[in-house]
Amino acid sequence: MTKICVFCGSSDGNHPKYIESAKQLGQELVKRGYGLVYGGASIGTMGAIADSVLASGGDVTGVIPQSIADLEVAHSGLNNLEVVADMHQRKARMMQLADGFISMPGGLGTLEEMFEVLTWSQLGLHKKPSALLNLDGYYDGLLEFLRNTCVQGFSKQAHIDTLAVSPTVAGVLPALMAAPITTISKV
Repeated sequence: MTKICVFCGSSDGNHPKYIESAKQLGQELVKRGYGLVYGGASIGTMGAIADSVLASGGDVTGVIPQSIADLEVAHSGLNNLEVVADMHQRKARMMQLADGFISMPGGLGTLEEMFEVLTWSQLGLHKKPSALLNLDGYYDGLLEFLRNTCVQGFSKQAHIDTLAVSPTVAGVLPALMAAPITTISKV
């Protein structure tokens, strides 16, 4: 692995721990020799993780849709910024560039990106690991929901189990490296 895609928010969140965890994760990425692929914005936890990687001497690739770049929130100091036509191209390009995926606490966009990665894995479109940073139980409700999709017969546990979970920044990269990759078919 050389590049990790981190899905995170364009907002700071309501507690300083979210920005701080983004900065810490950026430092951990560089310390372990990984480049960052992310959504290309200069604001929120996205901006915090990019700035942290850059300040630590790491490599950052941002992928941002033209419509968001037009709002003047694109990060101008990245090693590489790719402006794409739309959100669909953004996700496809980030998936192409990255060797693994981490989802930090975030909102609807973060969830949508994470679910697309999981869906593509379940369909066999990629064999790359995914991890969830469940900081202070942020994703506990989501994890319960995912368990229920199995109980109700809509998901296979093997597919849900491909999402490694860590409650700490220090543990999320080791969890990602240990995440199982399933070859079990969706159908």
